[in-house]
Amino acid sequence: MTILVTGGAGFIGANFIFYMLKHYPQCRIVCLDKLTYAGNLKTLDPVRNAENFHFIKGDICEVPDVFSLFEQERPEIVVNFAAESHVDRSVAHPSVFLETNIIGTATLMDACRAYGVKRFHQVSTDEVYGELPLDEPELLFTEKTPLGGNSPYSSSKASADLLVMSYYRTYGLPVTISRCTNNYGPYQFPEKLIPKLIINAFNHREIPVYGAGNNIRDWLYVEDHCRAIDLILQRGAVGEIYNIGGNNEWKNIDLVRLICKELGRPDSLITFVEDRKGHDLRYAVDARKIRESLGWYPTMPFGEGLRKTIQWYQKNRRWWERAALQEL
Repeated sequence: MTILVTGGAGFIGANFIFYMLKHYPQCRIVCLDKLTYAGNLKTLDPVRNAENFHFIKGDICEVPDVFSLFEQERPEIVVNFAAESHVDRSVAHPSVFLETNIIGTATLMDACRAYGVKRFHQVSTDEVYGELPLDEPELLFTEKTPLGGNSPYSSSKASADLLVMSYYRTYGLPVTISRCTNNYGPYQFPEKLIPKLIINAFNHREIPVYGAGNNIRDWLYVEDHCRAIDLILQRGAVGEIYNIGGNNEWKNIDLVRLICKELGRPDSLITFVEDRKGHDLRYAVDARKIRESLGWYPTMPFGEGLRKTIQWYQKNRRWWERAALQEL
């Protein structure tokens, strides 16, 4: 079986490739990635020479290139990680997010229709639901929560999700969607919250925190996310949406203090900065559907996962220094 993984040189996509090649050595993985600032080819070094892995540099928005790839590789499954995903960047440059996250998704699905792909899986985000209040911790997003993205990023992902479901209803394209909470783990780009906290604390630099740091996020170790997608591909029902969550909510300020403690750094490194435009207060999903229908649940305890992540960044300074330079 050939699986096309788009955005596979990014954080979650690369970890998914590692997971699949480890657990399904009989599968062939084709990775398509544009290698923008957040796509790092060095991340894929552990598998670059594997016989059942093939990397192609390309843009999911380029119709002739995408169709040529499908003609040559004939993937049976497509997992779409390719996306512009940083909220701050979407505020500054929204049109880039609309192009990649919406038009790119449509281009992939058109190719899937043309070549009879057995499953198109869209990797989405809990941010498509909007935000939850801080003072009602019992409230959770379900798969039936109306979409309500509050940034150009989340709105573009919500639009893509609607488009995916329209291709299912209109054309019968066999699709599934997963909406996951915040991921953490190895190979995450340095601009994201946890690696930025680790790197700044490690280097005794100031740690910027938006507002008062009271925004809440639910955190999930990236390999648990990869296992969930694997189960959806194996046993998920076509046309269904699955929330993936860690049931592991943290205020940003508490997470910052925890990382400072793990690295033996003082809280005096923390600096509070002007809040981000449209900063959502809280995300948290109800993951009962995937737990009850597919038997998935997170297995990595947060403390252990965070220590593993900190150790990875300590041991792989060259990787994140190169990634930071690539951003510039």
